[in-house]
Amino acid sequence: MRKAWTDYDTQFVRRRYNKLAPFYTVFEFVFLLPPGIRARAVRTMDLNSGDSVLEVGCGSGRNLKHLVNAVGPTGTVYGADISEGMLAQAKALCERNSWRNVNLLHGDALALTLPGKVDGALFSLSYATMIQRRAILRHAWDQLKPGGRLVIMDARLPKGAIGDLYRPLAMWTLDRTVLGNPDVDILGDLRQLAGRIDVQELFLGTYFIGLATKPRR
Repeated sequence: MRKAWTDYDTQFVRRRYNKLAPFYTVFEFVFLLPPGIRARAVRTMDLNSGDSVLEVGCGSGRNLKHLVNAVGPTGTVYGADISEGMLAQAKALCERNSWRNVNLLHGDALALTLPGKVDGALFSLSYATMIQRRAILRHAWDQLKPGGRLVIMDARLPKGAIGDLYRPLAMWTLDRTVLGNPDVDILGDLRQLAGRIDVQELFLGTYFIGLATKPRR
């Protein structure tokens, strides 16, 4: 019988990411993040100059450059995260690049309030770390304007025997690092919320970009 993943509570996750914040970029190499996948995920939202966009779980700001470029100087980027350590890294990044249209928000994603609806929402390697993930996904969906796009970029274990073989090592590594639940059916949650979704697969299907568009009516 395979061992099931047990989610940690929100404050444990916050403390873990506070510790990981200074060297979080290392994990892009540890987990073989496909080159260009962050920019590709942002392009999938099809943002325009002057738009507004929310990233839920923005971490140290690895996507901010792409989001700022997508909405231009007249647009607005909201980056929310529960880890103050990660947000400190993101704030420093914004200061170094003089990004004046980025608003960093600290706190529980379920309590997130924005001044208005946004044109796009992004979860990037963050969804599986969240405890009340389905409720958070619904809350982000509610922040979208009609016609707005919600994108989840994340990873999953390979299917079949290879995935079964790799799973114990993945569980051990995730438990000691980024705490992403490998058993979450991320695309299933997105499909249940939105109905029809579009999926791009990368790196033999172990990474993916899922897109849901909010109906205009």
